[in-house]
Parts: sequence; structure tokens; C-alpha cells
Amino acid sequence: MSGITRITQVATVGVRVTDQRKAVEFYVEKLGFEVRRDVPFGAGRWIEVAPPGAVTTVALVPEGAPTGIRLTTRDAGADHADLRARGVDADPEVVRMGPGVPPMFTVRDPDGNGLILVESS
Repeated sequence: MSGITRITQVATVGVRVTDQRKAVEFYVEKLGFEVRRDVPFGAGRWIEVAPPGAVTTVALVPEGAPTGIRLTTRDAGADHADLRARGVDADPEVVRMGPGVPPMFTVRDPDGNGLILVESS
């Protein structure tokens, strides 16, 4: 069944790290990844790395940030409403943190694994 949601790609896989600086050193210096994004995030940073040319990134998330797979969607609000209407275990609301942070919400598969849908522009 294609066309059910507006999901466009697997964008990011988030992994929790205890020391972002050491994690960046490992992924960049040892594995040859490149830093794609490094921006303020709460008390820490939001850092994404990837192999050169790759579409999907690895987010090196600080303690307290959600880990898991981030999918992009063209319309988080519409997908949220559609998925909840179909009985999908989804957050009660779309999270809207403000300027510079895209709308997002989490759904859980039958095993409780979280998939974070993030609206892309």
C-alpha cells in the first residue's frame, strides 16, 4: 500500500553518546565520516555525521535526547492525524518547539520501537 503517508526517506538514525567530542573524533577520524550538522540543542549540541555522499545520517545525541530512527515527512500534522485515526501508537500531539525546529512526533511499532517523523521543508 503506497501513498498512505507522506514519509519520504529514512533521514537519521540517532545513537546516544556519552561524549560527543569523542564520538565525532571516532566517526570522522576513524571511519572517515563527515560532519553534516552541528547546532545547539538544549544544553548540548545536535551533531549528525555520515559517510561522504550518503543520504542517511547518524545523529550523535547527548544523554536525555531521544534515540531511534528519524523519518522525514512532508506534513507532520496530516500524517499524525492519519496514523492516529488508523490506530497507530503515536504521541498525543505533534511537538512544535519553535523557530528553527521542525514539527515532529513519535510512533511506536508493535514491539515498542520508536520512529520519529520529522517534517522536512
